[in-house]
Amino acid sequence: MEYRKLGRSGMYVSEIAYGNWLTHGAQIDDDLARQCVHAALDAGISTFDTADAYAETRAEAALGSALAGIRRESVEIFTKVYFPTGPGKNDRGLSRKHIMEAIDGSLRRLKTDYVDLYQAHRFDYETPLEETMQAFADVVRAGKAHYIGVSEWTADEIRSAAALATELNIGLVSNQPQYNMLWRVVEPEIIPASEELGISQIVWSPLAQGVLTGKYSPSEGAPAGSRAADENGGKDAMAKWLCDGVLTRVQNLHPLAASAGIPLATLALAWVLQNPNVCTAIIGASKPEQIKENAKAAGLTLEDALLKEIDEVLEPVIERDPRKVDTCPSRP
Repeated sequence: MEYRKLGRSGMYVSEIAYGNWLTHGAQIDDDLARQCVHAALDAGISTFDTADAYAETRAEAALGSALAGIRRESVEIFTKVYFPTGPGKNDRGLSRKHIMEAIDGSLRRLKTDYVDLYQAHRFDYETPLEETMQAFADVVRAGKAHYIGVSEWTADEIRSAAALATELNIGLVSNQPQYNMLWRVVEPEIIPASEELGISQIVWSPLAQGVLTGKYSPSEGAPAGSRAADENGGKDAMAKWLCDGVLTRVQNLHPLAASAGIPLATLALAWVLQNPNVCTAIIGASKPEQIKENAKAAGLTLEDALLKEIDEVLEPVIERDPRKVDTCPSRP
């Protein structure tokens, strides 16, 4: 495993992180979740990403139980706030009320006194940004989080938050966007702004919800047991990838992966990590052996000629439009 600095902070994170968006508390039981977490640790992964809204708070609880007995200082735990965690009007968003209550709930479930990174899961268009950032600053000063991050914010939103973070003297160090060979909407605006501001990308969906493993073939139904066949496993999130045009292009990547001597999934993960603004790529896994295999992407260097060939194969189906950043549906 290799490690990179998180933004301009002094904290290192593992190049491959383990996340539990669709798995813990939903697809797999707590015992299998523990096995996956320990497989990640055995592979040198020290960074774990979750959110209070995942599996209606059960994912945080599963991760907290799985990490029980592990030396707290040896891991970096990331979580998020924004999406609903209850039925009330204030059980969501980035108001001061919700942030201050949500962090305490997350810490209880994670069985820890602090998280290393507390992230705004989306931008809240109903709450003044000043209120949100002041609440985050108070969370940091209370010792409940070391650093602050955001997820799927636009370049302008990140710039505004960074300015307030500087005034409040807290570390805004990261953005968590969807980013992979097919989905590159952060490249035109968000990554240049982040580089200027000292903010790293913590990438989710580096395998395009499994499409970039190459296991989905055009004109064929989703394999039994796959994420694309699971109504609760991200099927909707995969819809944009499951068309013959995309799947055919992805199948054409297999010879390139073979020429590099690695599986297609490893090639896709290594591709993400070639971007120096990316500090870690989050993998999800429901089986321990998947984690061991994916961790091999850390430290790989892809030749420029190979990167060019990948672009030539995928160009017709690559999405680069910065307006398609996955912001909150209530965006004005």
